[in-house]
Amino acid sequence: MYGHGAVPPARSSGTVITLRVLLAATGFLSCGLLACAPLFRVAFLRGRLVDWVLAWASLPLSIACFAVVGSLPENDHRTDVALALVLLFGLFSSVYFLVTDIRVHQERRFTGYPPPHGTTVHTGYGYPQPTPPYTSTLLPQPPAPPVSAPGVVPPPPQRPAPARIDQVRAELDELSDYLRQHPGHSDGYHEGGR
Repeated sequence: MYGHGAVPPARSSGTVITLRVLLAATGFLSCGLLACAPLFRVAFLRGRLVDWVLAWASLPLSIACFAVVGSLPENDHRTDVALALVLLFGLFSSVYFLVTDIRVHQERRFTGYPPPHGTTVHTGYGYPQPTPPYTSTLLPQPPAPPVSAPGVVPPPPQRPAPARIDQVRAELDELSDYLRQHPGHSDGYHEGGR
């Protein structure tokens, strides 16, 4: 939807909180029927086999509990147990989702992972490159100035010239010496009408 290498816009904290509330409410307010929705979100976030098994097992469990409630008479104790079980399962899925979602986002923030929709570095040509997740944002700090005795003025710091500049200066000096030694040298195009 966003093209090759393009990153979708980052979610604001209000959007993240709204999604958390909606997914958590879905599990309990649907009386456990949609308890699988927050569990599938947990499975997508963590990607662990246990979470996937729990999410897929929640579907038949909810359907079986509602089948028991719908097929047996109201005064049967099994309907009460099935209804209590499906409500508790809906509550469990909502609480499990909230705890896991908050923990996963805190771990990503504190361990240096980029946000789910990180920024990209545009190279000028081609597609933008994603920012590497392990880059350091610390800048090198200049050394602290030495403490001197009162009344003594320290000399101003001198910045050494880079080696490339020195090399270019030396080459330009050689070129100017060469041109001074051969003052009337012509390439032949201006002589004789070539």
